[in-house]
Amino acid sequence: MAIPSDAATSTTQTILPRNSNQALGIGHFAIDFMSGKIGVPDASVLERTTMFHTDSVLCGLSAIALNTNAPIILRREAAEYPNAKGASVFGSTAKVAAEKAIVANSNAVREWDSNGTNFGFNPKLGHVAGEFGHNDFYPVAIAAAQQSGRDGAYALRGMVAIDEIRGRLAEVFSLKTYKIDHVVHGAIASAAVYGAMMGATAEQIESAIGMTVAHYIPWRAIRAGKQLSDSKGASAAITTEVAVLSMMRSMRGFMGPRDIFRNPECMFRQFEKTSGDSPFDLVLSHSGSDFAVMGMHFKLGLYEHQSAGALQGLLTLVRENPQILEQHQAISKITIVAYEPAFGIIGDPAKRDPKTRQSADHSMVYIVSTLLRKAIDLAASTKSSKLGHCDNCYWKSLMLMPCDYAPDAIHHAATRALMAKFEFTHGGAEYDRRYPDGIPTSIVIHMQDGRTFDSGLVMYPAGHARNTTADLRGILGKKAQLLGALASDQSAPIIDRFNSIAAMNGSDLAKLYDFAIADRGIFE
Repeated sequence: MAIPSDAATSTTQTILPRNSNQALGIGHFAIDFMSGKIGVPDASVLERTTMFHTDSVLCGLSAIALNTNAPIILRREAAEYPNAKGASVFGSTAKVAAEKAIVANSNAVREWDSNGTNFGFNPKLGHVAGEFGHNDFYPVAIAAAQQSGRDGAYALRGMVAIDEIRGRLAEVFSLKTYKIDHVVHGAIASAAVYGAMMGATAEQIESAIGMTVAHYIPWRAIRAGKQLSDSKGASAAITTEVAVLSMMRSMRGFMGPRDIFRNPECMFRQFEKTSGDSPFDLVLSHSGSDFAVMGMHFKLGLYEHQSAGALQGLLTLVRENPQILEQHQAISKITIVAYEPAFGIIGDPAKRDPKTRQSADHSMVYIVSTLLRKAIDLAASTKSSKLGHCDNCYWKSLMLMPCDYAPDAIHHAATRALMAKFEFTHGGAEYDRRYPDGIPTSIVIHMQDGRTFDSGLVMYPAGHARNTTADLRGILGKKAQLLGALASDQSAPIIDRFNSIAAMNGSDLAKLYDFAIADRGIFE
């Protein structure tokens, strides 16, 4: 599409060309969208955003219930900052400093690494940078709506705006290429939308985005190493905390760098040299159905999303070939072929012997071995190698949950024996060119007698935005049920509450987190 020389707004999109002040343009877009001056998102957009939000909250509540380390630390920290004009953390109506509620809730949401994700792929515009991202930032919209006394529809609109800004940035600039963590895009979106919801001017939002980019750039060092730490799950939360603080400072009069995307010393232009422009054009949807959130993907359990193709391939193989489970002791080798970056991230040799949950959920061989071991165990316990009639049944009955990453699971002898049979290879250019359109993966199970069971190429596994065959609502319902049962003995009303957020008035939204979270002990 032709990009005009100045920012322009059509009936469905706002276009911020590379030769314009895009930070200021994002500020105007956020204000105009949140005020209703522009923007009529299709019902499907609001519905899908609600689904992602509910899914993310259940991930967070279950992580708190199991007393995972970082979420508990950050919740306790938030309690030390009471603020009557602030926002609340999950499971409470007590008001704390908004940035502290946001860091605690965002971290809880991300702790399991099981909420939604995006791959930064928009072939219609030729914007296919392929940056990762996740739906970690909804607590920003909730906090701002609680602070300003607004209703659930307003909070949901803020979530749409956050996903739109960060999702479109992920399509035009690959942070991972330069070893920068993907949460930067979410931080920019958080600063902009929080400011717009709290009454900031476009110039103040520009200043806050400038501060965020100039002062707070996280490196992917938090995701590297043999055994990953709390920092991996807290990256979005911590970076968003400082983005919101930057917005607050800007609203008090602090002046951050202007026009940051064209600043010659900024991160974007240091990595992608230009003669003065930003490295990219930015196209933001405000109306219709073509929003970034519609291209984002659900995780149907706890696993690194790059493994979804292998999981789908395995589930289809064992459904179509029940003898695999019947004769599992005769498996001689399991070969997985995948693309970069899957091969480099979750196929890293250092991840073949995970010792922590954070490393196990980023280990392809562990994830797939655990699913296969669960299928073998379930077949043995039910005395049937047929666990259902369709892939949906297999996803529901074998869904990976927190218990599958507990210490005893990580060191399970049967899982470790299966892991030793895996061979993980890079599929080369033929696979790489198909990503990030899909998750190109194949899996072959070799038997001792020479038989092989080949999944063929898997592109759009269940949960992927372009999958058209899975019962997404049904599988997500099962995931909600399992995570909800960890969070509360009576989780159905909690799930219903978040599914109904669009209908809440301001008083309801203020009490959104007014429920008890179960204490299930310490998850190590």
